[in-house]
Amino acid sequence: MSGDRPSPLVIERILRDRQGIWQQIVAEGDLNALTGRMLASSAVALACYGAVLGAFHSPLMALTSALKLPLLFLVTLAICLPTLYLFNLVFGARLSVRQSLALVMVAITVTSMLAVAFAPISLFFLITAPDYGFFKLLNVAILTLSALVGLRFLTGGMQVLNDHGLLAPATAAANAPAQLGVPAAVSAPAQVNAPVAVPAGGTPGTATAGTAEPVAVPAGAAVASAANGAAPEGASATTTAPAPAAVPAQWGGQHTGTLPPGYPAQQRAWTNPPVRRGEPAQRPASMTLLYIWILLFGFVGTQLAWTLRPFFGDPGQDFSLFRSIDGNFYAEILRTIANL
Repeated sequence: MSGDRPSPLVIERILRDRQGIWQQIVAEGDLNALTGRMLASSAVALACYGAVLGAFHSPLMALTSALKLPLLFLVTLAICLPTLYLFNLVFGARLSVRQSLALVMVAITVTSMLAVAFAPISLFFLITAPDYGFFKLLNVAILTLSALVGLRFLTGGMQVLNDHGLLAPATAAANAPAQLGVPAAVSAPAQVNAPVAVPAGGTPGTATAGTAEPVAVPAGAAVASAANGAAPEGASATTTAPAPAAVPAQWGGQHTGTLPPGYPAQQRAWTNPPVRRGEPAQRPASMTLLYIWILLFGFVGTQLAWTLRPFFGDPGQDFSLFRSIDGNFYAEILRTIANL
């Protein structure tokens, strides 16, 4: 299954063709349609699960919970997405807004679909064991597990983007030699063995006036002679060219790309130091900040859930669209556990 022939269910494509989703996000191919499908699927799945949550109290609470649960995830996304995007910009990542949104929507889609898959289990305990405290903790655990799986997809997608270089800043190695004043021949040591065309006189390495046919002579001999200030043996004076000396592949056992001792100190600076074997690859700053952003997303989501409550509806209280803002989500969970 590929991105050209998507599955009718976007969650099936995410689970079956995960690499195809990441490649589509990397290439930014038709991301608007993909994000729209994920948004619609997530809203429907969260609405169904919210209806199960509110059914513990009354049909009216089921209806309001079906509206508030998708709102909870989408508002949390709207609050936290600019932070993720700016984190990437500050540390040099090249993610666009559409790529960031699509990545987070993959996580939300997996979370919502996994939650709605648990809906029959939640409904079963609602019918057979209608205890308010147990039902609340059960569904908080379901949502937490679903969110952890969804965030695992998010980190996996960011790792794929890191493999494609979208999380690392653009390297300035190509422009560094020119900025440091290094001659063009020095900045390309790989061209040392390229053949040089000189007027031919019958034998390689010599030149005879009046001939027009060029003969390819290895550049190493000419370059080495030019560096020592002398022409190759058997060559006429017209063969020697005052070209700048090129750097061989290695100078006396030094790493490739190191300039010879004869160059000034400011020209010996090199922007790409050799990578030694055994050194672990450094984690990009964007991947480290992603875990910080995940914690931020969790705190914002739980606080917003507390603000939008009730979702379950205490059977000992009348129906209300919102409760007064007092306490916090974590204190309520600890209090519920203590009551059990």
